[in-house]
Amino acid sequence: MTAKSPAAVPRAHTETLQDGSHVRLGVFLPNAKSRRAKLTADQLQPLADLGLEWAAA
Repeated sequence: MTAKSPAAVPRAHTETLQDGSHVRLGVFLPNAKSRRAKLTADQLQPLADLGLEWAAA
């Protein structure tokens, strides 16, 4: 999965993971960003590691 800005990902976009499961990235990213105040540092760090500036502490 590549890091993408929520504005650059259409809401219907999905990513297929190596295990064959699907992630609705177009839904996940905006939801995570809108709820970032409720996310722990342990939850935000992997997002920041992917390059999502809004997740950086």
